[in-house]
Amino acid sequence: MLDRLLGKYMLEKQLITKEQLGHVFRVQENNRAKLGVIAVSEKLITIAQAEQVNALQASMDMRFGDIAIEKGYLTQAQLNRLLELQGNSYLTFVQAIVDEIILSMEQINKVEADYQSELGLTATNMMELKSDDIDRIVPIFLEDSDKQLQGMFAMGVKAMYRLVDNHVYIGKAFKTTSIRGEVFGYQKFHGDENATVAICGKYEDIQKVAISYTKEEFIETEEDALDAVCEFINCINGLYATEQSKSGQKIELEPPEFSVSYTEARGEGITVLPVYISGGEVAFMVAGSNNIEIV
Repeated sequence: MLDRLLGKYMLEKQLITKEQLGHVFRVQENNRAKLGVIAVSEKLITIAQAEQVNALQASMDMRFGDIAIEKGYLTQAQLNRLLELQGNSYLTFVQAIVDEIILSMEQINKVEADYQSELGLTATNMMELKSDDIDRIVPIFLEDSDKQLQGMFAMGVKAMYRLVDNHVYIGKAFKTTSIRGEVFGYQKFHGDENATVAICGKYEDIQKVAISYTKEEFIETEEDALDAVCEFINCINGLYATEQSKSGQKIELEPPEFSVSYTEARGEGITVLPVYISGGEVAFMVAGSNNIEIV
């Protein structure tokens, strides 16, 4: 997820153009990050050490990792870890930027440090963002540590990643007593846990989610788009209910509903997570109550 977050940040800071970023994402799809880039990004070796190993490769019939171990820059355990990380989305993103000579490794390191500082993130937060582990990433963007909220948001974002867009990313969640959207899909559930879950936003963005989820290119009406989104919300809540049932929790899902006119959800305890998905932005809402008023 950090690849999309940092790409957006670079765009906002005018460090990269929209065209360059799009090209980097396309290159990234086919790239595996080189071990030197991974090792520097993970702060296991310095840029100078990576450059030295790269230079030695030109004259030695040895792989990068073997030379780094021989020079004492890496241990075997560290090398094994780096090999596991070669498919990591953030590292392939960094590799694409470096290969396309858009930014140097030094510049990327500075951008990463600036991003961390501006958002008030810890070094641990940055490691979690690089991990691609949704369960570890979602709590960073929530205002509190409510386990039910964390679990529901994490389940939703994982479903979006797996079923809609594997480049989904999120913004900082916020609490509110009302949220309004041009179109609105929602579902309530009750039992050992009560909640209202909704996805809302502009119709054109909801339509993009619906098309990506159903894999159908011709979703043209608001009703069809919201019907697909409600099906997706039901899928998210079904997955959550199944997971909770493993610990003895019983949850009953109510039928999902939607509105194609400007609709507002009102009530206490509403948390909204901005989600950037399928080229649009939607609001993913979770409230720990099924008494939310939809008007």
